[in-house]
Amino acid sequence: MMMMKVADIMTKDVITIRSSATVSMAVKLMRDKKIHTLIVQRRHPQDAYGIITDSDIVNEVIASGKNPKQVRVYEIMTKPCLVLNPDLGVEYAAKLFKNHGIRCAPVIKDELLGIVSIVDILNKSEFLNNPIEDQLQQEIEEKISQARKLCQEFSHDSQACQEAWLLVEELEAEASFYQNKKPEKTALETYLEEHPSAAETLTLENWCSG
Repeated sequence: MMMMKVADIMTKDVITIRSSATVSMAVKLMRDKKIHTLIVQRRHPQDAYGIITDSDIVNEVIASGKNPKQVRVYEIMTKPCLVLNPDLGVEYAAKLFKNHGIRCAPVIKDELLGIVSIVDILNKSEFLNNPIEDQLQQEIEEKISQARKLCQEFSHDSQACQEAWLLVEELEAEASFYQNKKPEKTALETYLEEHPSAAETLTLENWCSG
């Protein structure tokens, strides 16, 4: 399964601003670049990145009647901000956005690489034509077939057989996470009904106890 990664959809041209800049400077930069978000620069390599959005400016400055020429970016920015690893799957990035109630995040791996927004997820990802549930189901079916063949070829107490079913269990757990429901019966449980003698070796508790 080749899940699209954050690196595949991120915008590499990231516009940054200093934390000491005024909000009026931030607004001008947003207007000039036609963007809604600025990444706040780090002061040193161990420092965290920050983020300031047009919503921050509206809510914290305009709605409060403050003078944007007198308010500094550091007064209303979010720091540290949530960051994305470029290798993270797009669907997981979407879940992070949902869970944290945000619309964008910088992409960082040792250094600032890009930025991803919900617009990028909507316009650049393959969720319409290749949703992750379909990807997972296809991979689960392939791994089930592979596990059955390995167990038949090497026996139920072989490491190859056990690891194959463990992978199936992990994939089914991930699918359940996305669907928010547990399957009535796992593929392994179905297999053990067909091969009851394998229950002693093909049991998760036995695999994890060592």
